[in-house]
Amino acid sequence: MFESYSSNRSFLYFLWIVLSIGFLQAQEKKNPDIEKTYLHTDRATYFMGEDLWYKAYNVRASNNLLFDNSNILYVELISPDFKIIARNKTNLEIGLGNGDFKLADSLGVKPGHYQIRAYTNWNRNFGEDFVFKKDIEIFDVKASVIQSNAEVIKALATDVENTVKVDFFPEGGSLLENNASVVGFKAVDSNGNPIDIKGEIFDSDNELVTSFASSHDGMGKFQIIPIKGKHYYAKIKTLAGEEIRAELPIASKEGYLLSFRVFRGKNIITITTNPETLSHNPNTALRLVGKAKGITYLETVQTLAETALSFELPKDKTPEGVSQITLYDSNSKPQSERLVYIEKENDLDVQLATDKLSYKPEEKTTINVTSKSKTGVVKSASFSLSVTDMNGALEDKDFGTNISSYFLMESDIRGKVHNPAYYFDPANLKRQEYLDNLLLTQGWRDFLWKTAPMANESISYIAEKGITISGRVKQLLADKPLVNNNMTLALMNKKHFNFFNAATDSNGVYKFENLMFSGKTTMYLNSRNEKGKFRGEIVANPIEQPPIPVSFKSETSSLPETTLGVVENVYRKFIAFGIKPENILKEVSISVQKKSSRPSMLGIPDFSYVADESTAQFTDIYQLIEKTVPGVTVDVDSVRFTRYEGSPLFILDGIEVIDKLQVGFVIPADVIKIETVKGTQATVFYGNAAANGVIAITTKGNTGQQRKKETFHSIKQELEGFYTARVFYVPNPEKPNLELDSKAAVRNTLYWNPYVHPDKTGNVSVNYYNSGVETKVKVVLEGITGSGIPVVKKAYYTINK
Repeated sequence: MFESYSSNRSFLYFLWIVLSIGFLQAQEKKNPDIEKTYLHTDRATYFMGEDLWYKAYNVRASNNLLFDNSNILYVELISPDFKIIARNKTNLEIGLGNGDFKLADSLGVKPGHYQIRAYTNWNRNFGEDFVFKKDIEIFDVKASVIQSNAEVIKALATDVENTVKVDFFPEGGSLLENNASVVGFKAVDSNGNPIDIKGEIFDSDNELVTSFASSHDGMGKFQIIPIKGKHYYAKIKTLAGEEIRAELPIASKEGYLLSFRVFRGKNIITITTNPETLSHNPNTALRLVGKAKGITYLETVQTLAETALSFELPKDKTPEGVSQITLYDSNSKPQSERLVYIEKENDLDVQLATDKLSYKPEEKTTINVTSKSKTGVVKSASFSLSVTDMNGALEDKDFGTNISSYFLMESDIRGKVHNPAYYFDPANLKRQEYLDNLLLTQGWRDFLWKTAPMANESISYIAEKGITISGRVKQLLADKPLVNNNMTLALMNKKHFNFFNAATDSNGVYKFENLMFSGKTTMYLNSRNEKGKFRGEIVANPIEQPPIPVSFKSETSSLPETTLGVVENVYRKFIAFGIKPENILKEVSISVQKKSSRPSMLGIPDFSYVADESTAQFTDIYQLIEKTVPGVTVDVDSVRFTRYEGSPLFILDGIEVIDKLQVGFVIPADVIKIETVKGTQATVFYGNAAANGVIAITTKGNTGQQRKKETFHSIKQELEGFYTARVFYVPNPEKPNLELDSKAAVRNTLYWNPYVHPDKTGNVSVNYYNSGVETKVKVVLEGITGSGIPVVKKAYYTINK
């Protein structure tokens, strides 16, 4: 048997820990609780016809603790032509949720560069910086293989003009005359991709001052002492031999600068100035403020009696992640600013391991996960697990966004970061140096929390706990509110029928809050006065806000050599297993023929009423039955044949009505016909349930016809509830499915589990059956602990015959 997505006991234990920690942190709230959302997807590259699986993590931005604030997460798939082609309302429970997209023709999916984004209604208050975005590539495997070779040849033969841009960023924000300064630099091409460069700095007398070279992704730094009266420029060369000249910023005559260094494990902040500034402002008091995620954690006043002053930034008072250090003068005017990254050694030991290093095709695999402290104390956590075929790639060069890079760095600075996970790879011994170069350039004086609204500012968008249906009821042909009208709401889908009541207030307003329903659901909403008569005009509010504007910049994606190799390997394994690439694109749906307990026809009805133009004039369905069907007695909202004491069996659009309340929601204008059957013929078809006769109603909802007349006191509307996530299919040799198993044998995602929760012992195991392909497999575990520590772990194994 397969492991289920979660264990109830381990999930409840995790829930208790999260709520306990969240309660303790609530005392520290200083500004609005801002949410951050991250989606862990099973992959970043897909092929048409495949499924995209995701797990959502919604945390409080100030401390990365799972946040039980919003319960609706909008997850959208945006196409290369900037259209939202799919949108899921994902249910969040204690900050966790999951879902999927079918990348099928029915969505209009074509090969190209796509974006998946996620946000809550609450996120809208804080701007687009708090919307999670991730770029993905979708390929047509057959077309990609055919076209890729032509594209490579064309790229080699065509001389494409590619402009190189080099920018210089003085540490602290500016250069200062006669003061040693560090200058960061960044070089990119016309598409924003990094370019490695080297160069030399010259002064205005054309004398060589220093040389420099990029150390990683077109970034690096050098030191310079700007001399009074001189300006500086750079002569730059790319690896392709292109030469560029660029000017350095002009140095200020007076001012103060901040610099940051890590020396023997200590975080050192240095305030510097030049002799001119010091002579004009001796013993000046400067205020230093440290903030992380918008919250001030450090504020100190330092008296500058010399041109330099250094002190340690205490690690125990500094939160992990990106911090903004700002220096203010005695007039509270900002003089210098520096973004720094503080790395802490967490007391956490998460282990990810397979039970073997090599397996046979379709062999059962077990993955073990432990979450404990370094001394063995259990650490609660929620993880998601993705197992994917590397498709011929010998090395894992995927340094795209992960939960650590996003929560600890990407979400706190503006702009797209190239290969963000590279800076959080434990195998990268220079990651801190390179990350500091990134913050010197990309994060330079541009910290997004400056624009976040504070607690005393208005909040326009509420945190949604569920789906809300609201509006007002007014007099027909007037704007006077109808007070104490009885509002009846019914929500009906294939599995559920839910019924709610409310009354309008002094302004005629009604509201049904925090409703929870899934999938396509029909809403019936009626307004009655205190005498039970349908009255008034319902003016409904929008049930949800329109999507936020799309700002996606689709890139023209060329096929790098590594991606080209993957695409060709996928094509070859399809052919090797006898699966045509065009067949893998076809949607597979498993349909089960519904068993009907009774025939849907009535035989020969005793009476049949066919709707005409006068049908829509009736107030409700009961009045329509009373006036058009002979031999019935109607009492407010109940009906019976005069020859029987009990209620008849109602058939609505061929389905037996279990709850008689459903009948009351039928709008006369929707009726096509009404048929009745009594006596032996009724019981022959419907048994004892039809002992008191049958009334069958056929509506336009069953025929697809359009209503001709608007009914003001009633609303019938199709709604989209929460998305019901599918379960990832893994073949089981004990329960074979020939159609699904043949394609699963060559699947690119071998296993996906959005809920991997360690139990009270800190352990959890999952198992699945491998694909039938000989290959190298990557296992990725992402998640977050109950104390807000993001976790990324990887493991690898092979499949060999």
